[in-house]
Amino acid sequence: MAATGSVEATPPSDPTILSGMTRDELCGRFLEVAPYQLYPFQEEALMAWFESEGGVLVCAPTGMGKTLIAEAAIFEALHTRKRLYYTTPLIALTEQKFREFQDRAESWGFDRREVGFITGNRRENPDALIRVVVAEILLNHLLGSDPGLADLEQVGSVVMDEFHNFNDWERGVVWELSLALLPPQVRVMLLSATVGNPYDFADWLKNQHGRKVQVVTSTERRVPLEYHWVEDRLLTELAVQMVQGKEDECRTPALIFAFNRDECWELAEKLKGLSLVSSAQKAEIEACLKEHRAELAEGAGPKLAQMLLRGVGVHHAGVLPRHKLIVEELFTRKLIPFVCCTETLAAGINLPARSVVLTTLLKGKPGEMKLIPASVAHQMFGRAGRPQFDTQGHVYAVAHEDDVKINKWRKKFDQIPPQTKDPGLLRIRKELERKRPTRRKTEQYWSEGQFKSLIAAGPAKLYSRGMIPYSVLIFLLTRTGALRQVREFIAKRFAGSEQIDKFQTQLNFMLDNLQGLGYLKRAEDGEQVTLDPSIYRLLNFRSVDPLFGEFLATTLNYSSFEEKLLALEAVLELPAAILRNVRIPEDLPKGPLQEKVLEPLMTQMGVKVARTPVTEDEDDEVEPRPRRWVDKWEEVEEERPPTFPEMLKIAFEARLAAPEPTFVQPKWVAGHAFERDGDFFKCVRALDLIKQEGLILRHLLRLVILASEFFCRAEDPDYQRIAELATKTCQRVDRSYTDRFLAEAQAMRTTPPA
Repeated sequence: MAATGSVEATPPSDPTILSGMTRDELCGRFLEVAPYQLYPFQEEALMAWFESEGGVLVCAPTGMGKTLIAEAAIFEALHTRKRLYYTTPLIALTEQKFREFQDRAESWGFDRREVGFITGNRRENPDALIRVVVAEILLNHLLGSDPGLADLEQVGSVVMDEFHNFNDWERGVVWELSLALLPPQVRVMLLSATVGNPYDFADWLKNQHGRKVQVVTSTERRVPLEYHWVEDRLLTELAVQMVQGKEDECRTPALIFAFNRDECWELAEKLKGLSLVSSAQKAEIEACLKEHRAELAEGAGPKLAQMLLRGVGVHHAGVLPRHKLIVEELFTRKLIPFVCCTETLAAGINLPARSVVLTTLLKGKPGEMKLIPASVAHQMFGRAGRPQFDTQGHVYAVAHEDDVKINKWRKKFDQIPPQTKDPGLLRIRKELERKRPTRRKTEQYWSEGQFKSLIAAGPAKLYSRGMIPYSVLIFLLTRTGALRQVREFIAKRFAGSEQIDKFQTQLNFMLDNLQGLGYLKRAEDGEQVTLDPSIYRLLNFRSVDPLFGEFLATTLNYSSFEEKLLALEAVLELPAAILRNVRIPEDLPKGPLQEKVLEPLMTQMGVKVARTPVTEDEDDEVEPRPRRWVDKWEEVEEERPPTFPEMLKIAFEARLAAPEPTFVQPKWVAGHAFERDGDFFKCVRALDLIKQEGLILRHLLRLVILASEFFCRAEDPDYQRIAELATKTCQRVDRSYTDRFLAEAQAMRTTPPA
């Protein structure tokens, strides 16, 4: 669908005239002031919103103008004087919408201050009628942890943008719990990308939470997609072909997707030697890079700059944020035709492209790769086609290079008549037969049929994914102290019976461990609980399992600075490909906690804490001990004694009444940076992680958040020092990103009432 033209500008609304209007009249007035003629899908959604008592669930592809529907809810709230919350999953998107809605309110004749903005550490007009917030802030207010702002009686409606985040394993419960806690009179507008089960979801909302919403869906895209299976051209050949022709004929800008960060760099290396940009484009790229010379001077910057000059960018989690911004700028200005990226870009960053190219349809460990999920494929497909520039989007899937070579060979071979007697042709045929390419036994391949199956597959379905965290469990228990209500909440989750049973089993494990560690007591009937005041200490921790976090906070009282750093780094996950570069140094001295407490405890538990000594004679005769491969990257000795973080894990799990997995990943990243006086780039060079420097930066920022949580709990200056050193290290790389990241992390904290 496409807009058929704009309508004449209408004078701003007069609130004194419209405040007493019915919903139908408000709808009509909003249509008069709409900035352009609506698509049929938008009209249907608007009518549903103004007619429905409970609200709407709107599901449509990106670019179909869902924001305009949200503006209708804001228009109504401003005139009815009923508070509205507008939530998004990202602080950057929240800020963007805040400014947009301020402008829109002003165009309707209202004061800009009617629209407010709230994050964890920043507020603008917090008492405003329209509150634009990240999703966790709304949940904060529903939980009552911000009493000055939790006046829910004044709330008339809530708009949840990017609602498909309900599917997120970690944060999805924020959207789910918010819907469960909203007062019944509050109307909801749920705006989502296309989902596979919208009517089932609406039925669940009605049956389990008494909230009736109308469903409005559209699968039509403003820019239709054309799919291409490429089996006769290598990626390098396809890329050259895509940049040819006039602007409306070429197929760029294009995103080239891979499922491995190293592969992104490898693809860019292959492409940078091709003729992809004109001399005029190159001159503009050079001018842009000159402006960003300082930002590209260190780390992967010089390498990336050379690629950008040749028309190719790289964009993934291992690229520094400031470098990604440069890539995004050049790509959106249509100066570079290609960006090699991972699939995570499809799920978040708005980088409009005319085409997308999939270099593979398989993902996983070598030899164990599987077809990518349809939901991931459709996220990547959806990046093709820009509503403001394109009438058609293009999706290319390139066959394995072995299959491309086989197809090319077959075309040449089939051109020779089978019955030919021509000596020259017979000689060519014989030579072709000798050089016939084949598939390799060590490779996995994908097919056009699999590509078609992904195209035909429907979008992802919404479900309750992860288990409720301890903070939510504690909140639910504080309401009545009755487990029955907690079990009822679990039973009402949007999941199948088998998954619900798993949630209930996990709930039992959580309760057993809380009781075993003294945080609560169950009555004889097993249904009523009494909470120990110490349970509220668990709410300090968001970056680590709270039970393990509290155990560490207590146990590390006896530790050195280095031991605290080892413990904190170990609970933050990094990709396996990085671990071999950041192993704990063998010459790192033992701390007092390891030497005087943990090693004697391990010995008492029957855990070996030292390597078996090997004499000189034995060393000559005995073959090296066998090794096992944990994954493609990390080699570990079978009888290796536990590291300090692993000793902490063993000691903690021995105290649990029920089995719960405890994540520990021994590493020494911040330690390397601190040893080099916080010189980030010297650190990543020494660790040979220049191509992964974005991940290292993020790891250090997460360490800041984690150390701050431990400082709030223990008030130990060592944690404050860790946070300060890591913050300074990150600020030397990118101060603005560091400050924004830490602000967003603060905004995500949801603290139930104590």
